[in-house]
This record gives sequence, structure tokens and C-alpha cells, in this order.
Amino acid sequence: MPRQRLRPQKTAILVAQRIVDDISRRGNVCGERLPPERTMLEQYDIGRGTLRESLRFLELQGIISLKPGRGGGPIVQKPDGSSLATTLQLLMQFANAPYRTIAEARSALEPTMARLAAMRITDRQLEELTSSVEVMSDRIDEQAVFLEMNQRFHSVIAQGSGNPLFGCLCDAMLDILDGSAIGIDYPQPRRIAVLAAHRRIHAAIVDKDADRAAETMAHHIAEYVRYAERKFPEVLDSPIVWDGT
Repeated sequence: MPRQRLRPQKTAILVAQRIVDDISRRGNVCGERLPPERTMLEQYDIGRGTLRESLRFLELQGIISLKPGRGGGPIVQKPDGSSLATTLQLLMQFANAPYRTIAEARSALEPTMARLAAMRITDRQLEELTSSVEVMSDRIDEQAVFLEMNQRFHSVIAQGSGNPLFGCLCDAMLDILDGSAIGIDYPQPRRIAVLAAHRRIHAAIVDKDADRAAETMAHHIAEYVRYAERKFPEVLDSPIVWDGT
């Protein structure tokens, strides 16, 4: 059987890879400007159209922002899970996957994240986790604050796992399965139950009890799925649709 030839990568993508390599090599941080267009054209030995296509690609990936006007240009950003969430939404839409798909993925992944966080979380991340629980407790009557702290709690645990892939995946899943956006409501009794679960998970991570952290997280996600299935089954069964954000 003849060997399939690989399609050569587009020049703009190759240039984008070089730009990213140079950002890493220089140690550019969020907010710093990249070299001016003239310099980059000479450095990469390409035309203006190719460079602009490369920069636009990097902007779509959240790696840079393009500031218009005099004194503007490409500015380094810190990528987050939003671009991954967009890609996953598109893939799931074409697969006709329901929102239940994300809930099942969380059930499988988040207990492992909690287990690793109990062993690896940093002091700073633990402070963030504690703060999210305290803020949720102090402002339990405010659903908008509850939703923000709920997402922050799970995101910090994912980052605290010490596995960057888990952090990206968790942020992307949370962006897709935003209860308020897809129609899942959280009345006060449910918010109180979530807070209690967060306290148990937090206590296990503080105690560095990996098994208990995984078990309490598994129970917490299972309770969420049961609640959604009981109250909002049509939401979990509705297809994931790319929202364009």
C-alpha cells in the first residue's frame, strides 16, 4: 500500500509556531509588546499578508491581542480555556453530543483532579480554594456570586492537580456546562448543598487525604448530575451548540 504523503503545513502556521517559540525563548509575559511589523517581516523573511495571517491565528488562540492604531501591534496574552472550549463545542456539535457528555466527562475526570490536588496543591492555590468557599458562604443568597465561586472552586482544584492539561480541560468543560447559560437554576437549598460539598472536599485537600478528596468530589459531581437529571432532564439531553464566543 503506498505511503500517504503528509500535506505540508501552511506558511502562516509555521511562522506562528516560530513566533510562539520566540515568545517562550525571550520569556515575554502578558502585556508585553512583540517587535514591530517591520522587524518581524525581516526576522521571518515573509510578506506582510503572511505575517498578518499568522498574527490573526495567534489572536484567535488567545496567545496575543492585536491593539489597533498608532503605538499598537501584537501584545502577549495568557491563553485560557476559552479557545479549547470553543473547539470542543464545535466538535461536540458536529458529533450531535448532548450536554450530558460534559457531565459524564466531569464525573470521570474531576475525582482524579481532586486526588492529585490533595497531594500537589500549592499554598497560594490552597488560599484561593479557601477564599472561594468563604465567599460562597458569606454571599450564599447571591446566585451570580455563587456561580462565580463554584466555577473558581473547581478550576483551582484542577490547577492544583499540578497537571496543566487537567486545568485546561476543566476550564473548558466549565465554560461549556455553565448552568446559568444553559438553563439550570440553583435555588438556595441547592446552593447550600453545594457549599456543604465544597467544604468537605476542601477539608480533605487541606488534610492531604487523597482518597477522601477523590471520594467526596465523585459524590459531589454525582449529586450534581442527579439534581440536573431530576429537575432539568431536557437540558442535559439537548445538543451542545457552539455559541460563537
